[in-house]
Amino acid sequence: MQDYDRLGLQLIDGEWLESESKFPVLDKFSGREFARVHSATREQVAHAVKVAKRAADAGCPAPYERARALYEASRLIHAHKEQFVDLMVAEAGFTIADAGGEVDRAKVTLELSAEVAKNIVGSVVPFGASPGAERRIGFTVRDPVGVVCAITPFNSPLNTVLHKIGPSFAAGNATVLKPSSETPLTAGLLGKLLLQAGMPKDFLSVIQGPGTVGEWLLAEQDIGFYTFTGSTRVGRYIQDHAGLRRTQMELGSIASTILCADGDLSNAIPKTANAGLRKAGQVCTSVQRLYVQDSIYDETLERLVKEARALKSGDPRDPATRVGPLISERAAQRGEQWIKDAVDAGARLVCGGKRDGRVLEPTILADVPEACSAWCQEAFAPLLVLRRFSRFEEALESANDTPYGLSVGVFTRDITTALTAVRKFRFGTVQINETSSARADVMPFGGVKESGFGKEGPAYAALEMTVERLIVLNP
Repeated sequence: MQDYDRLGLQLIDGEWLESESKFPVLDKFSGREFARVHSATREQVAHAVKVAKRAADAGCPAPYERARALYEASRLIHAHKEQFVDLMVAEAGFTIADAGGEVDRAKVTLELSAEVAKNIVGSVVPFGASPGAERRIGFTVRDPVGVVCAITPFNSPLNTVLHKIGPSFAAGNATVLKPSSETPLTAGLLGKLLLQAGMPKDFLSVIQGPGTVGEWLLAEQDIGFYTFTGSTRVGRYIQDHAGLRRTQMELGSIASTILCADGDLSNAIPKTANAGLRKAGQVCTSVQRLYVQDSIYDETLERLVKEARALKSGDPRDPATRVGPLISERAAQRGEQWIKDAVDAGARLVCGGKRDGRVLEPTILADVPEACSAWCQEAFAPLLVLRRFSRFEEALESANDTPYGLSVGVFTRDITTALTAVRKFRFGTVQINETSSARADVMPFGGVKESGFGKEGPAYAALEMTVERLIVLNP
């Protein structure tokens, strides 16, 4: 395990700073405190932003230098994989497999960000298209926005953090990171390694603390861009206080996947079980609503139950465990209550539903009334809710009928069905022959409606974190 004393401090201008106020970090399986983290003061927040502004104003390292640091960070993260896994198993409750996957993806995200650093370019303006302007030559350039504030969630304490820091630095920005207070130590270790890799000490600060610290960051007018992953409620608060400053928001979701009768069940069913239940269902694109066509409903349900029951739940340190604890006992209790409420309202509990402390068994519900929380609110728990449909349009309309629009998946061999899905789904991502939860780190990722706006994915996020200026050469 790590030296938690240092990782739980504020990292500002290359120094680890203490504060009087501290908060506990709990082992998410046992509930026992295993570390205490220093909560930033108002003065430390202001100091971090001042350092970042000074660095941004002085100018960023050259693109090749930024790329070199990001490549070295990728190497260091891989070298410290075991340490990251230990931390995420403890403070996030990840299984060993999920934590290992998080590190592997983080390595790729850094490598992609390194390539982006070398390839941020503008475009040539075709002035010849405007009569009288044909002798002009014009082009755009992209400059760093300046200071970026990244506010990140507990459910991806390494890779989601790097989807913000990596593109921000690739674009030449200084970043102030506030990680979730549930998973602060992973961010502390990451900050340490990023500086070790060659990121200038004044280009990254890690600020620890509860939501109050986020409010202080919103009050800092030298921050030019906020990138946030979390709930729609908090995202709306950030947007309200950001004013004219730019933001990127990845917010709430009720993700759906649709299994058509002509889909490949041997491919769809194991993917769906994994996508709905991995990380204890605590993924913004986890399959929650599963629509299954009438003719394959019984077979699908039977095979899904078999898959779900094969997923061992419990202690995430057991290599055989596939579904670990939720982030808190309160979250597990909420999931348990939603299941009970659905059953009381007439739903059928097909499998699972039992809770042991923070661990909720992989659960499948069928025939859930629309007014139930398990159907109409984001569960963030290992819960699959099945509904049968006759015509594809029924499933399409139902999946669209939420305030959210992050990701949807459709399994079909029919080109007309696939094209209908592409044209009519109101989601940021439409996956054909994949679940809603499939994601490659190279792709643009973001939602519509109350799921937010703007894109993650290093090449796309980096552009969001730049200012495009037009240069015109007149004869």
